[in-house]
Amino acid sequence: MRVRSLFFASYRDLVGAAELDLELPAGSTVSELIQLVRTRPGAQALPESPAVAVNQAYASADTVLQDGDEVAFIPPVAGG
Repeated sequence: MRVRSLFFASYRDLVGAAELDLELPAGSTVSELIQLVRTRPGAQALPESPAVAVNQAYASADTVLQDGDEVAFIPPVAGG
């Protein structure tokens, strides 16, 4: 299955792309997607459990992904 992954701010810098289309086996979870992304050069610095949203709704690491899902990796933000 194909999943569209979006990266913002510092995560975009780590991964080296704002968007990636990744192939995963059917039934893969968010956790498995994170591990796949972390194999990319520079992406090892991603947290073990970054905040993610699947199809614009926050999701946990054990969320099962479907073909065509959009997964946004959401970096921590600071404000003031």
